[in-house]
Amino acid sequence: MHSDNHFSDLLKSWRHELHRHPETGFEEQRTSDFVAELLNGMGMEVHRGIGGTGLVANLSVGDGIGTIGLRADMDALAIHEHAPGRAHASQTAGKMHACGHNGHMTMILGAAKLLAERRDFNGTVRFIFQPAEEHGRGAKAMMQDGLFERFPVDAIYGAHNMPGLPAGNIATRAGGIMASEDNFVIHVKGKGTHAARPHMGIDPIVIGAEIVLALQTIVSRNLDPSLPAVISCTEFITDGIRNTIPTHVLIKGDTRSYTLAVQTLLETRMREICEGICRVHGATCTFEYTHEFAPTVNWEECVSLALAAARNVLGAERVNGSVDPMMISEDFGAFLQVVPGAFVFIGNGDSGADGGVPLHNSCYDFNDEVLMTGAQYFAELARVALAG
Repeated sequence: MHSDNHFSDLLKSWRHELHRHPETGFEEQRTSDFVAELLNGMGMEVHRGIGGTGLVANLSVGDGIGTIGLRADMDALAIHEHAPGRAHASQTAGKMHACGHNGHMTMILGAAKLLAERRDFNGTVRFIFQPAEEHGRGAKAMMQDGLFERFPVDAIYGAHNMPGLPAGNIATRAGGIMASEDNFVIHVKGKGTHAARPHMGIDPIVIGAEIVLALQTIVSRNLDPSLPAVISCTEFITDGIRNTIPTHVLIKGDTRSYTLAVQTLLETRMREICEGICRVHGATCTFEYTHEFAPTVNWEECVSLALAAARNVLGAERVNGSVDPMMISEDFGAFLQVVPGAFVFIGNGDSGADGGVPLHNSCYDFNDEVLMTGAQYFAELARVALAG
């Protein structure tokens, strides 16, 4: 056995090593090698190449037939780290762990070490390391490679660090906790003309502007006010120049919601509005709508288990079982459409405190003080789920 200080130092060293060598989606080769080597060193069988760079390690104790999956995401972001003086800063220009997936991997590795040493459960724990979370592709890739057929689980659990939540606190909720993300592209084709002779053309900028504003009426006027949704137009691209009205306008963006019924309503009304406004003005329209992330919808019985484990580790005062849902998206949602499970937020630090820098920010860093919390939480989760 080891002291808490030694264990904490070990977790930090793993986290910093992963931070120095960020890899983006489906390119996590070095990351996967590092994780596999540590798990092999703990005496586990490690299965590689699941969904590209994904891997699964299994730990069985006793004769229990229960099985729990503990999942970590592996990929970094294409962001240049701005951290002068940070000893463990990214050594790869233009890439950094700006979302803390290196911390998530370390917490699961820490839980693996605790469980391999304590062996205080009866059944099988599967440690699932998933590539390509950021673009919502890795979970599907692992499942297409037979993840749950080869490595069945009764339930799967995951976590994400959360700046703005006090360090080491755990928060979750039953039902929708994070939103779906759907992307859209609207192509308006008008008729270009000289800016001084607008009557000779069909102006797609005016039409596009009308569409952007009209789309905002869907949430305010077509959707039940008790149901949350967001429609955001994030890009407006034309082929015009200063004295020329363009022919083409591209409007891109995304929508967020929690249920298939709302997703369908948004897509249907957006298509009707875009095509209707273009028709009125004599322009043509193509409308594309793609599903990028499933909503993350926690299973109630799994949330109860997660809360019990969190309270055992942290005490009830640091655990919130009714956190407000967030409109961010997480690839973990794809797993929850197939198997039961629950996802929690682990506080990375209050705004203005250590760990309070927002996710996807070039100055962000995972709060090392939270590593022990996460490792103990996941180990306790396995112990509670596979008791006796």
